[in-house]
Amino acid sequence: MNPSVSIVIPFYNDPYVPQAIQSALNQTYTDVEIIIVNDGSTRHEELLKPYRPYIYVLGKSNGGTASALNHGIRHASGDYIAWLSSDDLLYPDKIRHQVEFMQRENALISHTNFNYINEHSAVTKLNGGAEVMAEPDWLRLFVNGNPVNGCTVMIRRDLFSGVGLFDELLPYTHDLDLWMRILLNGHRFPYLNESLTAYRRHGGMGTLRHSDAIGREASMVWSRYREPLLQRIAAMGG
Repeated sequence: MNPSVSIVIPFYNDPYVPQAIQSALNQTYTDVEIIIVNDGSTRHEELLKPYRPYIYVLGKSNGGTASALNHGIRHASGDYIAWLSSDDLLYPDKIRHQVEFMQRENALISHTNFNYINEHSAVTKLNGGAEVMAEPDWLRLFVNGNPVNGCTVMIRRDLFSGVGLFDELLPYTHDLDLWMRILLNGHRFPYLNESLTAYRRHGGMGTLRHSDAIGREASMVWSRYREPLLQRIAAMGG
């Protein structure tokens, strides 16, 4: 029997959310549930109405992306969890190809390549992810960076019981913090070099509006994990 997949979409005042939902509905993999976590939105909630027969909508007070993701994960029934930002898109074969990849790799988590798109959904750059490289070289990218796009990630739900959920005290770098915890718990994090997600760059995105705060918070996360990460790289002969 094929494993089931829950696609969790945090939503807060985002006019692009219908495109995200439609991309989740367009998946060629059939055993999918779509969970929208309305993180206290005050605008654009009416955009969810046409999709309500096909999705689950969870409401909560505003708490940020990490809290919205955790709320969705706690209510998810899927064997695997996929995260989709409400302004990004999944290509139709995303879930199917990644499930097949994870089963071949016997992996509890994986990530993929992605394309950049603009506010009109036009592709502005193909294959924006990291190059394929040896594991020590890839791990070294985490020393001062985050080579994983969160919306390309798929995680077996039971992995969270071992490493915990997203840290809700980190409003911007909860993803980097979770990847570090997973890596330092000894889990493989294989890369499917296929662009299966479209990552939207637009003027309203939080990455641009909060860049200074993101930088400060990321520095704190890197300082927390850098030394054990370097020790792991050294133990691999890297």
